[in-house]
Amino acid sequence: MTEAVIFDLDGVIVDSEQVWDEVREQYTVEAGGRYSQTATRAMMGMSSTEWSTYMAEELALPGSPEEINAAIVQRMLARYGEAPLLIDGAADVVRSIAEAVPVAIASSSNPELIDVVLRVAGLADVVRDAVSSQEVPRGKPSPDVYLEAARQLGLDPSRLVAVEDSSNGLRAAHAAGFGVIAIPNGEYPPAPDALALADVTLGSLAELDRDAVLRARG
Repeated sequence: MTEAVIFDLDGVIVDSEQVWDEVREQYTVEAGGRYSQTATRAMMGMSSTEWSTYMAEELALPGSPEEINAAIVQRMLARYGEAPLLIDGAADVVRSIAEAVPVAIASSSNPELIDVVLRVAGLADVVRDAVSSQEVPRGKPSPDVYLEAARQLGLDPSRLVAVEDSSNGLRAAHAAGFGVIAIPNGEYPPAPDALALADVTLGSLAELDRDAVLRARG
């Protein structure tokens, strides 16, 4: 029996993957660095420490990783404002699942960005725990953020289900021993080998219901 559902944030609850890409690319160009589609794919799922280090070392940006991280997060908060673009129906789906089992967040976003999304979505009172990969040693595809969510919930990973949209997210949830529900990102679809790790694949978040959760943990 599934004892909790852990949601990714970017690309699952908030339509932000393209925003992250635009903000990082614009900052890189303005700072005189080198951006590419390879960089977009490489950074998906990385923790803030990992992607800011990647931008400093691989994209040839001036400044320390800490300075780069602070600048990008500031720009993301400015883009979010008071109205980050939520996935249609996301808040209702999360609330519906929360009526059956506890729900949590395991995200690569910085804690302050997670807080904004949950507040605007009206989910701060529903989500039991919200874990950022900034709080663990390694970002996705390593399982650390999911294992920390399980630890905070006090539950065994084998009794949990994750909802993910990206290659590295799917790999992380699978490596943590979770049941995995894939909702492939339309802009950045997961690689076939990553998608094959999912126990259930849905066309949209609107299809996520208790039956899908049960099938994922089968």
